[in-house]
Amino acid sequence: MLASPLLQPENDPPKGGDLLLEKLEDSGQSTESNLNLGLPEDSSDASSGEYVQLQRRIYRAALIVSALAGTITAFFFGLYVSISLLIGALSGILYLRLLARSIGKLGTSSKTVSKIQLLVPVVLVLAVSKLSQLELLPAILGFLLYKPSLIFQILLESRSRVSPDHS
Repeated sequence: MLASPLLQPENDPPKGGDLLLEKLEDSGQSTESNLNLGLPEDSSDASSGEYVQLQRRIYRAALIVSALAGTITAFFFGLYVSISLLIGALSGILYLRLLARSIGKLGTSSKTVSKIQLLVPVVLVLAVSKLSQLELLPAILGFLLYKPSLIFQILLESRSRVSPDHS
């Protein structure tokens, strides 16, 4: 056990013991600098602002798609089907909002994504099953209307990243 340089008593330091201590101190400092990713706080604020803007665009697109689908449904299928679809669409937007909030907290105050947003479709199905005026299929389809707005935003983002290169 005394053969190990780290386990030898202090009064008899091994040859090069000071060098080992200096290396340990230097590695401790470099570890601290490696933990700081070197990202300035401004870029973190900028990316947070971009994330908020992206959320707003997605919500706006989801509301537009929902209003358009609600209008078309009311015209072709009737008022109760349209109301079921719109209630489902609002539930989908609420689900998306809760999910985005949970993802926004990821890394800062949380290590996992919350599961609270999963209650939204459960409550939607329970509410539709209890209320005889609402229909289940239009409500579920309305709930899924937030997905086209996500796809639309992804396509817009990819197109805006490709366009400046080809100009």
